[in-house]
Formats: sequence, C-alpha cells, structure tokens
Amino acid sequence: MDTKFAVALHILTMISEETSKLSSQTLANSVGTNASYIRKILALLKNSGIITSHQGKTGYQLTRLPEQISLLTIYLAIQESDHIHLFAVHQNANPKCPVGKYIESAMRPLFADIEVQLAEALRRQTLKDVIDNLYYISQQKKTQDEKKIYITT
Repeated sequence: MDTKFAVALHILTMISEETSKLSSQTLANSVGTNASYIRKILALLKNSGIITSHQGKTGYQLTRLPEQISLLTIYLAIQESDHIHLFAVHQNANPKCPVGKYIESAMRPLFADIEVQLAEALRRQTLKDVIDNLYYISQQKKTQDEKKIYITT
C-alpha cells in the first residue's frame, strides 16, 4: 500500500484548518515531498469533488464540511476506484499443484471480508475525526512539554 491516502489526509487537514491560501509548494513543504506529487493528489481530490480551486488563483477549498467527508470517500478518490481492493492474488498458480489449483478460491472470500470491514470502518470515520485527533495530540504534546519545562526549572 502506498502513502497517497495519508498524504491526502494531510493535505485536506491543512486545507480545512489553514486560513491563508495554500499553494502546492506550501503543502509539499509540510508533507515533505515535491509540489508535482502534491498536484497529482490535488487533481484526484478535485476530480472526485472533494476540493475546488480556481484556475490561475492560489488556494483550495473543501466542497463540504470535514464531518461530511468520510475517509472512505477520500480513500476511493485517491485510489481512483469505486471499491476497496487491497489484496491481489497471483495469476499464475500451477493448476496441477493441489495448493495452486485452489488457493485463489481459498483466499478470495477472506480478502473480500477484510476489504468490506475496512470499507465500513472508513465509512464511519470522517476528515473531522482526523482533525480532532490532530488537535488532541497537539494539546497532549504541549502539556507534556510544559511539564518538562516545569520539572527542569
């Protein structure tokens, strides 16, 4: 699995929470990658209707509130798919082998069940949950840092 989904969540969180207009270079600096990669992710998000932008102007906007954008919607947009497909089965198993003959049929239902469970979990979570987690962790870190300063002084 690649990092496109995590990068998309990073980008969308910044778009949601930043009050100034964000360029692809600013987003790339935060993500730690190059601006051309960010533009590819932005294009996927825009094509799926999650964000908007205006030709010739810097900046992006969410088309809906963060609590209205499920993680499943984001995942499917980034994967350019209408369903989750995590597991590929090798195509050239030997049909004369007792395992090779049936292994695909043995794995497919297990893989399908896992993919359905993941889709349901992502459907229940939203971009707002990611943002809330970000603020929660940020606040915890600040509290820990303040305690360290207090203890050492």
